[in-house]
Amino acid sequence: MIRSPLRISCSCAAVLFLSACGGTGGTGSAAPAPPAAASTAQLEALYHARQAEALDRVSEADVEFLTGMIFHHAQALVMSAWAPTNGASASIRTLASRIINAQKDEIHNMQVWLRDRSRPVPEVDDSGATRMPGAEGHAMHGMDHGMDHGMIMPGMLSPEQMRELEGASGPDFDRLFLTYMIQHHQGAVGMVHELFAKDGAAQDELIFKLASDIQVDQITEINRMQLMLDALPGAERFD
Repeated sequence: MIRSPLRISCSCAAVLFLSACGGTGGTGSAAPAPPAAASTAQLEALYHARQAEALDRVSEADVEFLTGMIFHHAQALVMSAWAPTNGASASIRTLASRIINAQKDEIHNMQVWLRDRSRPVPEVDDSGATRMPGAEGHAMHGMDHGMDHGMIMPGMLSPEQMRELEGASGPDFDRLFLTYMIQHHQGAVGMVHELFAKDGAAQDELIFKLASDIQVDQITEINRMQLMLDALPGAERFD
């Protein structure tokens, strides 16, 4: 029987289709192999290359923020260290201890960031005394820092305020500590706001997280301290 051209065309098309869709059979060319996965060494090299690029992208605003915040935190260490020796109440001593622990950790993290980028790193001892590299023998007490450059960073206490706090005891110390630490924390929050407002600042992931954590933690402590202050007679409220 003679087949029509239409039937022959359809049969050929079916054969070609089945051949193309066949599994391991057939002699057609093999499908392109998937790209080889990157080796561990290649991934490590890529990671270190990107890490080096991140270290090279240093914003001067970030450096200034960290340097200033280290000195800012150092003054809080000095203030808090007086709580046990100046007859502070148990609640104030607990608050002061929490501030010391948190801000020492943050100072360490800020110092590491600056050191990794070969920037000058302010040194802070356990008492809160500070000095810049190359200033051996010229330690700056937490109450005096800021004046040496002709400025006081936001919220930092003046030498007169620090002397007033150091000389207070008992309930008077509690009141002054809360009043001045609220002022101090508000200054730190303001420094974070100033950082975020600068073009190109806080683009580094670690800087952004650190600054954000400082803002959240200190606002939380401001609210807690304000409640404690409100419970004391004759205290001033900071709004």
